[in-house]
Amino acid sequence: MNNNTMSRWQRIKDNDIFWSFINSPGAMVAAAITLICIIAAFAAPLIAPFNPFDPSQISLWDGKLPPAWAEGGQSQYKLGTDNQGRDLLSTILYGGRLSIIVGLAAVFLGMVLGVSLGVISGYLGGTVDAVIMRIADVQLTIPGILLAILINGIGRAFLPLELRDDFAIYVVIIAIGLTDWPQFARVARGATLVEANKEYVQAARVIGLPGWLIMIRHIFPNTLRPVLVIATIGLALAIISEATLSFLGQGIPPTTPSLGTLIRVGNEYLFSGLWWITFFPAIALVVLVFSVNLLGDWMRDALNPKLR
Repeated sequence: MNNNTMSRWQRIKDNDIFWSFINSPGAMVAAAITLICIIAAFAAPLIAPFNPFDPSQISLWDGKLPPAWAEGGQSQYKLGTDNQGRDLLSTILYGGRLSIIVGLAAVFLGMVLGVSLGVISGYLGGTVDAVIMRIADVQLTIPGILLAILINGIGRAFLPLELRDDFAIYVVIIAIGLTDWPQFARVARGATLVEANKEYVQAARVIGLPGWLIMIRHIFPNTLRPVLVIATIGLALAIISEATLSFLGQGIPPTTPSLGTLIRVGNEYLFSGLWWITFFPAIALVVLVFSVNLLGDWMRDALNPKLR
């Protein structure tokens, strides 16, 4: 190991956030579980026993089979099969990947929109600030899931019938992202109000830098720390929102596996004794969301010196 590498590693070890992480068993466990879930989901084509999108690997004759260890189960279906004959373990892996992608894309959309409006609102102030913040306040009074259902319904209504299933994922992403932007906007606005009065921003104004360049170059980077905390917690909420929309029949089509659609399908057979179709996807959803949420709580404490 050369001197540069050793010096870089020493700086990482001396960092307050790294120290907080290695001294927080809960954060380390949450990070490990989150990493395992993400790797397993995105490596689904490599590790899943079957491909639930390949009709040649699906047989309706194998539908509703119990887990391999239960009576009537088959060894190739470790967690059983769903009503369409899809291997439940493979479907959870592929469905988890879809849920994570939807969550990440929705959080990214909400973050880009919210941070942009928040920085503009805090920097310009006046009427612009009042209008943007009043819109955010009004939206925050509406339950997020109801607003997501409304946006999702409007999006589907404008699509031709034959394209609704193909574009359902994008509509869900937009619906969840447009629901989440006010939280990012309020946090970014607060950080902008603090940074806008600092000397380096005033110096940038004095030398004649345009406002848009000051916002991008000087203010925006300093809003990222609190925004990342909101984004981490927002990822868990976005995954839950996707699962809720899909469970209510307003999200991903049942033919496309996601954790929400699997729970929805399994719920229809729950009282018929086919408990595994709901149980295993629900456990996967709870573990993923809980670990991401714990990681977000740790980040909130680690990045805020007053909470350490």
